[in-house]
Amino acid sequence: MLYPPYSPDLAPSDYYLFRSLQNFLDGKIFTSNEEVKNLLDQFFASKHQKFYERGIMLLPERWQKVLDQNGQYII
Repeated sequence: MLYPPYSPDLAPSDYYLFRSLQNFLDGKIFTSNEEVKNLLDQFFASKHQKFYERGIMLLPERWQKVLDQNGQYII
């Protein structure tokens, strides 16, 4: 099946991890790079192994949706 070189429907980072990170960072304002680094460390430290496992386990379902739509973007 042909597909675009980049498809947000297939990008694992966009689908699970970064969506959670975006929600975590929403509305926050930073005054220094160190502040950003500290908050990111806090975010990743707060996530349990099950969080990452779940993200990986959900990928086949996401990929199947793309296949069901003949490779078209999921809207």
